[in-house]
Amino acid sequence: MYIPEGFSTVTPYIFAQDAANYAVFLGAALGAVELGRSTAPDGRIANCQVRIGDTTVMLSDASDAFPPSHAAFYLYVANAEEAMRRAIEAGAVEIMAVADMPYGDRQGGVSDLAGNIWWISQRLTAAPYF
Repeated sequence: MYIPEGFSTVTPYIFAQDAANYAVFLGAALGAVELGRSTAPDGRIANCQVRIGDTTVMLSDASDAFPPSHAAFYLYVANAEEAMRRAIEAGAVEIMAVADMPYGDRQGGVSDLAGNIWWISQRLTAAPYF
């Protein structure tokens, strides 16, 4: 099985209203770097790939055939407070303040402008979850 460089066995794919603006938001909020995009003849984004850390995320403009999707993502960061601050400054809405969790993460949560939830987590221990 061949998987293209930069991808993994499971790659998130988000359909968003105004995917171009959503890509900008992901850059400002989560440090995403755009890798490339292709557009349909009407100018809508057919596929846009962004990199967040070591993960490629694919985006497309939502349509009648592919309505906006909503998911929850677990994002590991070096500093949970800083990452939460950046996400909120970029327009995300805090849904859970950063706090130490019993499973060894320092974590907060935001809802992004496309309706997705991002659990922003800083691992505090090298111990396994379970």
